[in-house]
Amino acid sequence: MVSSCGLPRSGPTKREVLAGAVERAGDAHVVPVTPAVSRATAMQPSFGFSDAFRKAGLMGSDVISAGDVLGVSVFENVKDDPLLGNTGQRVTSLQQIQVDGQGFIYIPYAGRLKAAGQTPEGLRQAITRQLEDQTPDPQVSVTRVAGDGATVSISGQAGANGVYPIEAPTRTLATMLAKSGGVAIDPGVAIVRVTRGSQTGKIWLKDLYANPALDIALRPGDKIVIEEDSRSFIALGATGGQSLVPFESETMSALEAIATVGGLSTASADPTGIFVLREEGEAVAREVLGQADLVGEQRMIYVLDLTEPTGLFEARDFQIRDGDTLYVTEAPFVQWQKTLGAVTGTTGAASNLANTATSGN
Repeated sequence: MVSSCGLPRSGPTKREVLAGAVERAGDAHVVPVTPAVSRATAMQPSFGFSDAFRKAGLMGSDVISAGDVLGVSVFENVKDDPLLGNTGQRVTSLQQIQVDGQGFIYIPYAGRLKAAGQTPEGLRQAITRQLEDQTPDPQVSVTRVAGDGATVSISGQAGANGVYPIEAPTRTLATMLAKSGGVAIDPGVAIVRVTRGSQTGKIWLKDLYANPALDIALRPGDKIVIEEDSRSFIALGATGGQSLVPFESETMSALEAIATVGGLSTASADPTGIFVLREEGEAVAREVLGQADLVGEQRMIYVLDLTEPTGLFEARDFQIRDGDTLYVTEAPFVQWQKTLGAVTGTTGAASNLANTATSGN
């Protein structure tokens, strides 16, 4: 009667899971985890930047761009009737001159000059040439104030979102991120995505900091977005917690995944029945199963047995991937205890009922 009613449990038993194997007319391949299996399945997202990003050289820190703001000062070698200033004024300061959308600026008596693409020194010489026929030996200085011309945008989980100018100290991705205050999330799960025109590349933040060769040069208009790793796995069965669990680092082993959800339930877990369920890609499935005729994704059930001499090592080396389901079965004696409890509870209830009836008579 008890068995027909069914007993509460956290999921299928180990025997029921194994019954779904292809060898038993099921639709999943059951594979015990070995070092060879761990190596074949150790695939994680690989991020990086294309050659177009990596081979772009550092932008000249003093190259003028459309939208930049300039400061121009002209010293004239005359006391009376200067060309630009008032009588007795030898130095004329022209501040906040913005380079227009076509890359030009206007200087009185020098006319409209092409500024975009030039350095301040090149523009200084151009202005000097235009003025030297109108005032004796003009001395010109040009300074570039970072404006809207050479800027990048930073958004997402950054320390401070905004638009930042590309200046001498911030011509690379890492230095620009530092200027924006770093990231507002755990750096271990932070991904940096850069969009330049129609091209996009992304990289793990910790890899960017660990390998200077990955630190790309920035270009005006780059869009930098800080994203949090969105990968997760599902934990079910006799664990410390059953939920959708986000990754806490770039890689996560089965042992780390078990620890993340509070470990195995000491009162009910079967350490010989730990399963990782996954839709495995064709290439990896062929290598794991040694079958060259497999086509398309394959349902795989990877089995971990922590009671084996190397069981903990296998769990440490086997990598969890995005979308995996980690399932821990209950130990057989747990179901026996539930059955026994249900039987004794039913018997006790019947005896109490009989005693009540007898005392009533």
